[in-house]
Amino acid sequence: MPELPEVQTTVDGLNKTVRGKTIVSVWTDYKSHFYKGKKDIKDPKFFTQFQKEVSGQKIKSAERRGKHILINLSNDQTIIVHMKMTGYFYYDPKPDTKFVHLLFTLDNNKKLAFSDMRKFAKVTLIKTSEVAESIHIKPLGPEPLDPSFELRAFRLQLKKKPGGKIKQVLLDQTIISGIGNIYSDEILWRSNTHPISIVNKIPDANLKLMFKATKETLRRGIDFGGDSMSDYKNIDGEKGHFQDHHMAYRRTKLPCLKKNCGGMMAKIVIGGRSAHFCPKHQKIFK
Repeated sequence: MPELPEVQTTVDGLNKTVRGKTIVSVWTDYKSHFYKGKKDIKDPKFFTQFQKEVSGQKIKSAERRGKHILINLSNDQTIIVHMKMTGYFYYDPKPDTKFVHLLFTLDNNKKLAFSDMRKFAKVTLIKTSEVAESIHIKPLGPEPLDPSFELRAFRLQLKKKPGGKIKQVLLDQTIISGIGNIYSDEILWRSNTHPISIVNKIPDANLKLMFKATKETLRRGIDFGGDSMSDYKNIDGEKGHFQDHHMAYRRTKLPCLKKNCGGMMAKIVIGGRSAHFCPKHQKIFK
């Protein structure tokens, strides 16, 4: 699933390519009886409304909140997109677009396509003034790369789940927004902390390392254009490169890359999610 760096890379790409362009028309083949009556374009009735509201509108800007993309329109409406497992936007697509399920035609005769192989993505429309208080955005925790998000706030957020396992707490979007499976593994590897460690048992020295690793790892993810070990591509249809720099994620049974460690990477499942770690230098705090 695209995480903060992939979503930020997408938002940066949208602002580079489609900001200031007008949506001429929109098409989708998303359709599901499960979404009947829901405010999602997978409900044909809602899509008809969506189509009417967005056509003829200028794209003012794109923003990110957690793992959500917010596309602000000139009529004070905002398209909210969660890319879920396999979604990504790309601009001016070529004909080989078999997984495209949403397509915006723009006033420069180019197209903005949304590819979604597994068709899990969420796309809805809401008044811009209501976005922050919406069910999509209001529950989200603070942004980890916000300059105002400092060590004290990091500690306080984690300790909202004092008895929780740190891997699961980092994945909880109501605690800190934007972190998923890949970056949580990398953060814990860098902070010498085992993923099953209990939050209120983790020494402050490790929390300080974790805070630093959170900022640095997410910024590195953005610098490398996101992680494309799975399906993610950027607005130009190109893969990111963070997967070439993994220290933990999906390195099971490979030597730990920490200097002088000598451990072998392992994998466990916590709450239905995989966790990759080094059992030698990542200590369990329970």
